[in-house]
Amino acid sequence: MIPSRLFLTKGVGRHKERLLSLEFALRDAGIERFNLIKVSSIYAPYCKIIPKEEGLRDLKPGELVHCVMSQIDTNENSRHIAASIGVAIPSDESQYGYLSEHHAYGQTDEIAGDYAEDLAATMLAATLGLDFDPNSSWDEREKFYKMSGKIVNTRNITQSAEGKPDEFWTTVVAAAVFTTYNQ
Repeated sequence: MIPSRLFLTKGVGRHKERLLSLEFALRDAGIERFNLIKVSSIYAPYCKIIPKEEGLRDLKPGELVHCVMSQIDTNENSRHIAASIGVAIPSDESQYGYLSEHHAYGQTDEIAGDYAEDLAATMLAATLGLDFDPNSSWDEREKFYKMSGKIVNTRNITQSAEGKPDEFWTTVVAAAVFTTYNQ
């Protein structure tokens, strides 16, 4: 099975029960009604990113659905959490790309998103044989990767939130959800 389409989504949930906090985060992301199977990080050749609404129409409640998902939770008041998925797509559609998942405490959307995007792009750059300085900043590497002509697109989807008082659990999720499989 090779996915031909994927969509990106994110969500946040809060509840006194940890499990229900995750349920509400998945509900906010629109993917609570599926049996989610977490997979590793390959963006399949010829795969296309589609809008979330279009991808949700491809799926039925109870369906086994593959995804790359990042999730993190906290029950600490004012604790900042972030979950992010990074995407790196090669310019040659016949080659595979990478998805990365990252979750962290204390990071903003921008910092967590850039980190996840950098992870995915760095994995792809290494696979493509691009010679890069791992100590350079993400902005410098991003320009280098795109100027090489071998990496056409990088992006991320990130959800962050802050823990609430009264022992509520806060959960954030970010996911790349695969749809439409080819044999």
